[in-house]
Amino acid sequence: MAILDDLAARGLIQDSTDLTELRRRLDEGPLGVYCGFDPTADSLHIGHLVPLLLLRRFQDAGHRAIALAGGATGMVGDPSGRSAERNLLDGPTLTRNVEAVALQLRSFLRFDDDLRSGEESALLVDNRQWTEDVGVLEFLRDVGKHVTIGTMLGKESIRARLASDQGISFTEFSYMLLQANDFHELNVRHGCEMQVGGSDQWGNITAGIDLIRRRTGAQAHGLTVPLVTRADGAKFGKTADGAVWLDPERTLPYELHQYFVNVDDRDVGRFLLQLTLVPVDEVAAVMGEHGASPDQRLAQHRLADEVCNLVHGVEATGRARLAAQGLFGSEVPSGEVLEALRGIVPETSLSADVLKADESLVDVLAQTGLCSSRGDARRTLAGGGIRINGERVPDGTTALPPGSAVAGRFVLLQKGKRQRHLLIID
Repeated sequence: MAILDDLAARGLIQDSTDLTELRRRLDEGPLGVYCGFDPTADSLHIGHLVPLLLLRRFQDAGHRAIALAGGATGMVGDPSGRSAERNLLDGPTLTRNVEAVALQLRSFLRFDDDLRSGEESALLVDNRQWTEDVGVLEFLRDVGKHVTIGTMLGKESIRARLASDQGISFTEFSYMLLQANDFHELNVRHGCEMQVGGSDQWGNITAGIDLIRRRTGAQAHGLTVPLVTRADGAKFGKTADGAVWLDPERTLPYELHQYFVNVDDRDVGRFLLQLTLVPVDEVAAVMGEHGASPDQRLAQHRLADEVCNLVHGVEATGRARLAAQGLFGSEVPSGEVLEALRGIVPETSLSADVLKADESLVDVLAQTGLCSSRGDARRTLAGGGIRINGERVPDGTTALPPGSAVAGRFVLLQKGKRQRHLLIID
């Protein structure tokens, strides 16, 4: 399937320059396609997945993917989609963020060391390369003179901020010029002919296309994808604990996996199309199977596996599935399953001698904080409120039963439905 047909089938075309002309150019041969990511944090989040995978889709279709980590634009802040001015980052923080984001961009694209036969290497750039040494007068002369104030005021992102109570600073007003210049520089330096991004970037993209035409006479193209939304009205990529990040230190692979396991039935088909590389016809087959038994959440589990594979790799996805089995499964967990819970539930390391005490279970319930005191532990045990490795503890039990250490090393304690603690026996 041609790349534009695939994007259309996935619902991934929001705005574009002339599609007939773009299709003609794509049919002629490979072209450079770029997407920019500003390092406003030290990690991208799952809201970036659609534009990230858009670049990947173009590379898979034989085109050259150019990922831009915006070290320069990140110093200014994009007003698009924002109701208030961003906080400006200091130099060291910005540099750390650029380095972290660059590593994540690399993981989604193929470079010289892992190219397929006949494929072009992706390119990773930082726009500080052509911006840092440019003086303000030079920038105004070479870029500002080609963009009218009327054009900038006509962009939706600028109009929205001007109409808001917060208004817009000259700093953020100038962001459009910086991004337009990025497209121009990539066009001149690397032959980049197309910019893609989220729909909130359309005004910036068209500004770059116009700047290229005015400065070099070359034709450039642009395409945006819809911003991801959730059918239940909640913001995509947000949980009670905050954003769902791609960095495994900020959002555990298990948490990422569970986020997608729990998506609404109304969203899962669209998310499979837009947030994974699963072929369109295969998504239709998955959804058909899901519709026959929606209570099994087959589509959600496929979605969670595919996204986690892309972000963290197959091994991390396997551990996330094992962890879910340990937390929600009905069988006594294996040592492998309990090992997968490390870092997900609180844990305490204990010597094997502790298990020999007459009230070892009372002791560890108080020590781990599952119960507030030894007295609370005895009362909870008497009421049947404790499970060991998923099995309810019989009334009157005060010591950890012999053989409770799975694989000789792990004991999973549970109080009620949600509170769990993993004992590591040294």
